[in-house]
Amino acid sequence: MEMDDEDIFIKISDIVEYWAYLKTIDWFDPWLILLIIAHLTIITVVAMTRKHSLFQMILFLTMLLAVFMSEKINELATKHSRLFSRQQIDSSGLFISTVFSMPILLNCMLMIVNWLYTATDVMSTMRAAQMKNNSAGNSRSKSNNNKITNKKHL
Repeated sequence: MEMDDEDIFIKISDIVEYWAYLKTIDWFDPWLILLIIAHLTIITVVAMTRKHSLFQMILFLTMLLAVFMSEKINELATKHSRLFSRQQIDSSGLFISTVFSMPILLNCMLMIVNWLYTATDVMSTMRAAQMKNNSAGNSRSKSNNNKITNKKHL
């Protein structure tokens, strides 16, 4: 039995609840499993390179570019969905947003949280060093003032 294009797409009006929509996705589709493995690999790379700012910046911008291009990816997927997928790919982009863009954006959020944590840590370390430097400087100036006062009394 041949399916026409109407059978491939989900109408937005048919989606009542997001969790119910997630249950309709065939998570054992081979290309979807590869995509999930890719997302897990990316999150592992993000975690392992959390102290390498330049690499993470490049990765961050690349991931945002991929999200930006997701509309074009969705257009290609809707045109060629019969070739590679058993999914009901929708033309409005809900499927691509769910399985592609959301995990990438979550990785980007993790990177931003890590950068904010690192910046806060560096700022508090610098402030502690500054306070230590100031207190050491005040101690030296007090001892120098005492030496000068003692010399005057002699």
